[in-house]
Amino acid sequence: MLHLSLSFFPLQVVENKMNAFQVISLTLLSVLAANAQVIMPGRCPRPAVQKNFDAARYLGTWYDIQRLPHSFQKGECSTATYSLKSPGVVGVLNRELLPDGSINTISGSAWAKDPSEPAKLLVSFFENSPPAPYWVLSTDYNSYSLVYSCTDLGVFHVDFAWIMSREPTLSEQTLTELRGTLSSIGVSVDKLISTVQDEAHCSAMSQ
Repeated sequence: MLHLSLSFFPLQVVENKMNAFQVISLTLLSVLAANAQVIMPGRCPRPAVQKNFDAARYLGTWYDIQRLPHSFQKGECSTATYSLKSPGVVGVLNRELLPDGSINTISGSAWAKDPSEPAKLLVSFFENSPPAPYWVLSTDYNSYSLVYSCTDLGVFHVDFAWIMSREPTLSEQTLTELRGTLSSIGVSVDKLISTVQDEAHCSAMSQ
């Protein structure tokens, strides 16, 4: 009996740990789902990124055309403006028009962790929080940009994606091509939502 008891104890501990992990995972899934995050099974994909990415050509303002829903972007007329903050560091300024008519802004920094992979950036908006990936999958610098980010959470991951344009609109052909790129890496393009960039609605952004 003593042998059976000793053998059973570690199995019970393992089982308790597994149950605890399952509870934490389900709780986290519920929180993410409540915040409209796009949750997918398995680990993050590793898509190809823009070859010979030139950060200097990427600077300036981009308009958000379509994006996967997430908790930290709730408004419309969203733009991202990139500027050279210091050698190797890009300043990031995100702006959006909230439903109450106010303009929400947040600023941060982006940099390449590995200089040999300049399109794989890390971006940080808060001093004490870990940076998030910002991968430029495709851009022609003059009209469109496709950005992907992913957070690994063990047995599942959370996808983030943005289709952006130098103008408030983007051609349907380009939009279809970029959505195809996302679909090829397993992103649920049916979850993409369009950002309102109507000139009249967004006029407050230029005031």
